[in-house]
Amino acid sequence: MRPYAGGADAIGIGEGCMDLIVSNVRLADRSGTEPVDIGVVNGRIAAIGRGLGEAGESYDAGGRLACAGLIETHIHLDKSRLIDRLPAETGRRINPMRRVAEIKKDLTVEDIRRRAALTLEDCIVNGATRMRTQVEVDPAIGMRGFDGVQSLIPDYRWAIDIEICVFPQDGLTNYPGTDELLVEGLKRGAKAIGGAPRYDPDHAGQIRRIFELAREFDVDVDIHLDVGDNPDELNVPLVCDLTVQYRRGGRVTVGHMAKLSMLPPDRLAAIARRMADAGVAVTVLPFTDLFVMGRDQDHSIRRGVADANFLVEHGVNCSLSTNNVLNPVTPYGDCSLIRMANLHANVLQIGCAEQLRECFFMLTERSARLLNLKDYGLTVGNPADIVIIDAESPEQAIAEIRPPLAVYKRGRRTVTRRPPELHRPNT
Repeated sequence: MRPYAGGADAIGIGEGCMDLIVSNVRLADRSGTEPVDIGVVNGRIAAIGRGLGEAGESYDAGGRLACAGLIETHIHLDKSRLIDRLPAETGRRINPMRRVAEIKKDLTVEDIRRRAALTLEDCIVNGATRMRTQVEVDPAIGMRGFDGVQSLIPDYRWAIDIEICVFPQDGLTNYPGTDELLVEGLKRGAKAIGGAPRYDPDHAGQIRRIFELAREFDVDVDIHLDVGDNPDELNVPLVCDLTVQYRRGGRVTVGHMAKLSMLPPDRLAAIARRMADAGVAVTVLPFTDLFVMGRDQDHSIRRGVADANFLVEHGVNCSLSTNNVLNPVTPYGDCSLIRMANLHANVLQIGCAEQLRECFFMLTERSARLLNLKDYGLTVGNPADIVIIDAESPEQAIAEIRPPLAVYKRGRRTVTRRPPELHRPNT
């Protein structure tokens, strides 16, 4: 049988000389079809089809689901795993950002690197092969968080590709010295610039400066936006205007957007259409927003999680991601993106197969589009990033929180998880 999608001949090799064959997989974007095999040569996908011949290494997926790796589009490696020194606050009103800010001056590069590495390894085990991580800079932390996270990029390239989004968590226009550190981060290789205008008295001033720097350094924009209790005060219209003004469509993402959860459908649809027209994507972060939103209420507490499926249906590209892990802002988490998608579906009361499948694509194809990745996907010629999930379809993976069983990065095995085994008594 001829290999699928151009086959082995498309890259100038013959059948039967593969480095690796991952056989009997159901491709996530067409999981209803018969299983196929994926052949790998020199770290790239060489062929997809049946009867690809022999290989130096093989893995039989047994008809399970395969995708090109899960993608973390928004995670804070630098301030993960602080819960042992900053326990979660009790009571309705909390201020976790202030508590983290108070210890920044004492954080070392070594400590940041150690904590970030533990979180990064959890992401890898749970199937992430690409990542954008948000890293804070300001005069209190300096570049130590940046240094700690950046040092991990070459050390973990065997398993995951990481890009840094540098951003000011505690203010910009009101925090002298922060602007210069953002510029330093961009000069040192950050691929995106973000912001947190909620913590700046001049919301618009911060947002405008972020767009100016994005244009100057030709990087993507990825801003924490519109978290709070009052949906009448939205910054996303300004972001849409600046995206059009600076011609950054397809290169701008807004994270959280919890206020959208409080809007009636007609108003939400209008905002979604405006975002879609401008080319502004959304990353929804269920764990954190469920924990921090509705703190002004003592009953009938709002969920605070934007409906990514609704936004997608109105033309907005969306991803789902982890955000914080084991710190005062989110005092739990195991870095399972599949669990995150299941939580989102549960909170938004999503049950039909088509919408669950869309949640899966918010961890994969839609995330790749958000990060403007040009070499993502199980396609001949692309890097052989392959994740085998213990499911037969994307919707089953999300509904049942099915884990990855095997992960390959550029054709090299990076993760193995054994399926559970029942030991029945002899009869």
